[in-house]
Amino acid sequence: MTECTGELTLDMMFGWLEKMPVPEGYKAEIVGGHILLTPQRDTHWDITIDILEHVRAKYPRTCLWSDVRMDYPGRLNGFASDVVAFTEGTRRDIEFVAEVISGETAANDYGPKKDTYAAVGVPVYLIVDPYTGEWHLHTLPKDGTYHGAVTFGFGEEIDLTGTVVGLVLRTDEFPRD
Repeated sequence: MTECTGELTLDMMFGWLEKMPVPEGYKAEIVGGHILLTPQRDTHWDITIDILEHVRAKYPRTCLWSDVRMDYPGRLNGFASDVVAFTEGTRRDIEFVAEVISGETAANDYGPKKDTYAAVGVPVYLIVDPYTGEWHLHTLPKDGTYHGAVTFGFGEEIDLTGTVVGLVLRTDEFPRD
């Protein structure tokens, strides 16, 4: 038996995940020290790629990530956000994050992940929920909280022209679960 000594780290936890037989089609994240394996459904991917295609109008491919591990402050937060857009020339100055809800982990996107993104000052955080057919836009982060919030149903455009993103995202083709 191996004894664990020292502080638990994200690198240790992701190292364990790399040795596990994680099924194909699952995304692994660590939120608040909890390892989450989430199946990626076709609806989830359709919305994610739709958002990526829209934001490509402003952001070059080198400024976009999808499902790539990023470590955040707080207790063991290693997220693999669905869409992340960076300021050109950086890989740490985040301007936009979008999360597409998966039934099993929805509470994380609406709770600890939203709080973490606000705490680090992500200017635009979008939650897209194919179960309710709604999107939730969070802006104006200050003191660890988003002070601007708007919610509409699929079909309503997401107007980001007044934000650093500077685009309008169409939602009329977002599928529902």
